[in-house]
Amino acid sequence: MNYMVCIDDTDMPGTRGTGWLVEDLCNILAAEKLAATSAISRHQLFVHNDIPYTSHNSAMGFEMTLEPQNYDAVMSLFRTFLETRTEKGSDPGLCVVQLSDSLDGESLAAFGKAAKSRVLTKLDAYSLAARTGVHLTEHGGTGQGVVGALAGIGLRLSGNDGRYRGWYHLGRPGDIISVAALCEYPFVDALVTCDGHDLALDARVRMGSEKTKTVRMGYRQVIVVAPCNDTACPGIAYRTITKKEAKQY
Repeated sequence: MNYMVCIDDTDMPGTRGTGWLVEDLCNILAAEKLAATSAISRHQLFVHNDIPYTSHNSAMGFEMTLEPQNYDAVMSLFRTFLETRTEKGSDPGLCVVQLSDSLDGESLAAFGKAAKSRVLTKLDAYSLAARTGVHLTEHGGTGQGVVGALAGIGLRLSGNDGRYRGWYHLGRPGDIISVAALCEYPFVDALVTCDGHDLALDARVRMGSEKTKTVRMGYRQVIVVAPCNDTACPGIAYRTITKKEAKQY
């Protein structure tokens, strides 16, 4: 059985962010052999004075595969984990959806897109969760995190939002590396231009910074590239994006 999970609002100022906590949760699922999990993606939501958030208002999502007999144990683990590991004063929310042909992904994706540009309420979130049959629960505080958790699910389902957790050292700034060599890494599905076009495997790119961030585009984990205007690298049309540029995803 395949599921998508999203968690929001587990931290407080001066504490580790939700991404760290979700990574710990995935490690526990693997250690207890309850589920296999995918790479974790971060989804940026609307920043507004009417929305309580800790630092950046982002939700963290991942996919998991499990045997049907493990479902109840996994859900129990989620509840215990969120109610004991999240920071006092946070408002954690959890959303879990089973990935199937009957899932109303369009409505969920529309909710996620709306959450990037306007204020949504818990009532909005629970109403959609009831209509689509997804699991949406709050685990402390005001429970306001259910809005971000549901929005994060929709954004990950859309296949074209978010950046994956972690930075990768794939070469020094200025190194020229082939697309094929970069795609040998298990966490790189393709190198893609900002407007969504794949680079050919025999193309070469200039590494733009010491650390590389992957983003979610076309339902894949990709490295985004931008035009390379470095006259010292003739024949090299693209470079990997910088840390600052990656923040737009």
